[in-house]
Amino acid sequence: MRIDIQRLVPDVMETLTRVDEPAQRVGLDRRLLALVKLRVSQLNGCAYCTDMHSKDAAALGEDAQRLHLLAVWREAPGFTAREQAALAWAEALTLLPQLGAPDDRFEELTGQFSANEVAGLTLAIIATNGWNRLCRAFQIPAGQYVSPYQAGAHATP
Repeated sequence: MRIDIQRLVPDVMETLTRVDEPAQRVGLDRRLLALVKLRVSQLNGCAYCTDMHSKDAAALGEDAQRLHLLAVWREAPGFTAREQAALAWAEALTLLPQLGAPDDRFEELTGQFSANEVAGLTLAIIATNGWNRLCRAFQIPAGQYVSPYQAGAHATP
């Protein structure tokens, strides 16, 4: 690890977590959020966050095959229209310089989600991109994360 950012800036976790909170408040499915966050983390090449979100998704009951196919979700069977819309939006916002935030992806999204859900999902994507950049910048090591959703875990989700 390059810098212990949590020690130097103790409120960093609280600040980024606060950005993600609306996604929880509007009632978005935790498994869907874990998939979206995992896909964003894959695109950003963040090992720590990829490890974390794959463990969260698995602990929440996500099917292992779908986790394996997430990187190629467009070609893979088994992702619902709602999940596809969320994943397409996540990719558009993560790859913003290349893809922009195209109207067709936004229309697909609003066809599947309410305005409150779109706002919450968008903030979750923004927060995940922030976490990814933080973890990559300071080389936070992957592998030690234990999901709070895992049976026997002592953290609160």
